[in-house]
Amino acid sequence: MVRQYKHERSSDMKLKLGLPKGSLQESTFKLFKKAGYNINVRERSYVPVINDAEIECLLIRAQEMARYVEDGVLDMGITGLDWVLEQDAQVVELVRLRYGKVGFRGVKWVVAVPVNSPIKTIKDLNGKKVATELVSFTKRYFKQRGIHASVEFSWGATEVKPPLLADAIVEVTETGASLKANNLRIIDTILESETVLIANKSAWKDGWKKRKMENITILLKGALLAEEKVGLKMNVPRKKLNRVLTILPSLQTPTISNLSDERWVAVEVIIDEDTVRELIPELKRAGAQGLVEYPLNKVIP
Repeated sequence: MVRQYKHERSSDMKLKLGLPKGSLQESTFKLFKKAGYNINVRERSYVPVINDAEIECLLIRAQEMARYVEDGVLDMGITGLDWVLEQDAQVVELVRLRYGKVGFRGVKWVVAVPVNSPIKTIKDLNGKKVATELVSFTKRYFKQRGIHASVEFSWGATEVKPPLLADAIVEVTETGASLKANNLRIIDTILESETVLIANKSAWKDGWKKRKMENITILLKGALLAEEKVGLKMNVPRKKLNRVLTILPSLQTPTISNLSDERWVAVEVIIDEDTVRELIPELKRAGAQGLVEYPLNKVIP
């Protein structure tokens, strides 16, 4: 008799993974590729192909992802924290992944009004009309602060609605450029959001699915961390090693290896990409030679 453990997978078991359709799609596919998962999807298809026979993918709008994960249609999904809160979805948050459609940053939901509006703070919104796609969260936010405003759903192009169709808007922004282009000014930030990896509660209790989701989480975190880091290696005269080490920051202690010439050592470190251009000239002046900078796919702390 073969004993089947909870973490074992039956031959027909698949992990159902939801991927965001729309603005996050390209950056999500790129992140998965760095994590070791190649995802391809045909034009107008909503069923991507992934190079893992144990995973089935489905493209879903980020706004709907949390509901499908909560209901068990999907075991796991990537969406925004804002949409999890908007739907008040009861899911397991596995990790927050700070990336977006224009880079590795979060987004903000802000209250904005026309530049010449007499509205100065959110308290001035009492009795006013507010347009937004984030209706439920906005209503809860205003209610908790005793603000009685009419919050209406906006189907899009929210920035153009004030002042004719609304007194104010609650809109998502990464840079604020679109708001400025439409002559709007921000009076409050009601939510700071970022991309989150979420799981269905029942799926998380399944041994095999939990292990699979943990593996994906580790690899995605490592791939995202690698976006901010580079590897740097160099040869250093042993007598100048201490001077070089005082210049080097590192994720951990630098790796130092002996070379065939006992007068030299090899040094290798992982450092923040945005500091390397300042470090290389200083390392060269300190005596380092043969410096090589290289990209990273994953960094697992």
